[in-house]
Amino acid sequence: MTPAGILESVLYVDDLEAARMFYGDVLGMIPFAEAKGRHLFYRCGEQVFLLFNADATRVPAVGAAITVPTHGATGQGHLCFRASEEEIGLWRNTLVSRGIEIEADFEWPQGGRSIYFRDPSGNSLEFAEPRIWGLQ
Repeated sequence: MTPAGILESVLYVDDLEAARMFYGDVLGMIPFAEAKGRHLFYRCGEQVFLLFNADATRVPAVGAAITVPTHGATGQGHLCFRASEEEIGLWRNTLVSRGIEIEADFEWPQGGRSIYFRDPSGNSLEFAEPRIWGLQ
């Protein structure tokens, strides 16, 4: 057996309110669940994208109905959002118009374009065409 796919992806942030503003105001994402000071949960296509306060998730949630094992990470992570070639151009314009630096913008040797930028916690974010990985 092999896994059927990725259900959820996580990035750790040091300021949930700054992350809420960035992912909401810049990327247009709206959380469907949250715990103040602990996490924000978003839907992204057929997956779930989670933002955790790493310090808060290293300790058990007090009064939680379900006790999820503690976890957390330090340092900058990476997440890549799927986008078409046309969408990448539109995202680039949106990010630049909001004063967000594009760290890289290139065509991959095997085909496909991607752009890289950072969230307020320094996580590396990317918009890329699926064909960079040979996907549709």
